[in-house]
Amino acid sequence: MRAFPILALALLLSACGLRPLYGGGGSGPVARSLQTVQVAPVEGRAGWLVRTALEDRLGSGTSPATPRYRLEVELDDDISGFGIRRDDSVTRERRTLRARYRLVDAALGTVLLDATAGSDAGIDVVSSEYATVAAEQTALERLSKELADQIVTRLALYASRTGGAR
Repeated sequence: MRAFPILALALLLSACGLRPLYGGGGSGPVARSLQTVQVAPVEGRAGWLVRTALEDRLGSGTSPATPRYRLEVELDDDISGFGIRRDDSVTRERRTLRARYRLVDAALGTVLLDATAGSDAGIDVVSSEYATVAAEQTALERLSKELADQIVTRLALYASRTGGAR
């Protein structure tokens, strides 16, 4: 008798229309579509980190011979202090990394997706300048990965909705 509610719930969930985003694994339509994205160069150290993370996640690190799409990314990297001591020195910083990205049809040059992504991290400012700089760099590396995850998720949703078609 207790199995009936579980069975009923399973049947209801199967009828809700949810389907796995990466159905078919690496050979599924979404994964194949993501592998045809070429990431355009992005300026600066943050750009290099974001581009590398994107290529890792897209599976396009070897640049497809004939890319179907081009991903253009513009970054805004900002560090601002907001914790202040009595002597006006900063005790806390926030590093914010924002991206505007566009998915462009490589053959036609038309913009298929134009969106933004962003993340931020708090950084303690300590008496050691080296430790503070190291914390800022670590935050940038983590934010780059988070941004790449957000962008690839949005690209995967786009590919899922369009069926990978142009």
